[in-house]
Amino acid sequence: MTATFEEALISVWRQALVEGRKTVALEGVQYPVRPTSRSKLREVDFRFEEQTLRGLEQNPNTNSRWAQLAREGKKVMQFLSDGRYVANVVDGKLQFYGRRDRARSKAEQKSTNK
Repeated sequence: MTATFEEALISVWRQALVEGRKTVALEGVQYPVRPTSRSKLREVDFRFEEQTLRGLEQNPNTNSRWAQLAREGKKVMQFLSDGRYVANVVDGKLQFYGRRDRARSKAEQKSTNK
């Protein structure tokens, strides 16, 4: 069964932050979870359909509202595509940034644009 874009992001968040896995499995492929060089936060680069994404654990030592949630003990992961933040997952709840269609998978966009 193929996951939706939303399910894929939540799955990566769950495996990396909640389950603390060293690798994330998505669509039968394993992706390593590694610490960032400076802050030792967890990050994972992965592919979903034709899109390359990065999941990055929220740094609690910044001034954002997401960092505030992380300081409160919530599990927060930001997702980037082409260097831009597209979504985040906070304790299993997904939220997209900006225009929803910019963050959707390319296959979803193609099928909607027909």
